[in-house]
Amino acid sequence: MATRSTIAVRHADNTVSQIYCHWDGYLEHNGKILQSHYNSLELAEALVAGGDMSTLDGDLSKCEYYTQRGDELRIRKFSSIGDYSRNRQDEEYNYLWDLGQWKVIGYATDEQWIPLTKALEVA
Repeated sequence: MATRSTIAVRHADNTVSQIYCHWDGYLEHNGKILQSHYNSLELAEALVAGGDMSTLDGDLSKCEYYTQRGDELRIRKFSSIGDYSRNRQDEEYNYLWDLGQWKVIGYATDEQWIPLTKALEVA
C-alpha cells in the first residue's frame, strides 16, 4: 500500500510549486531523503521541476518521474503561500521547502506545519 505525499517549494517570488509522490511518503523515507539530499532552494526546485513521481531517491537522476513512463509533466502552481495553503493537494504527508527549511504537515504532525528536523527527531 502506498504512503502518498506531496513535495512543494516556495520560490523567491513567493509563488509555490507542488508535485505528488506515490510511494514511501512517510518521514523515515521521503522526509529523511528531502532533509539529507535536497536541503537548499536550488535542489528543492530541481526536484520539483521533474513533476509528479512514483518514488523519491537521494540521487535526482534515480527519482522515478511520471514523465519517464510517458505521462505529461504535471506541476501544480500557486500564486502565493496563501493560495497554496487554501488549494494545495493534501496527502498523508506534505512537505514544503519554505524560507530555508523543509516543513511537514500530515498525520504524524497533528495537521500542523512543523520543521521537518523536529518531526524527524520523534519519528
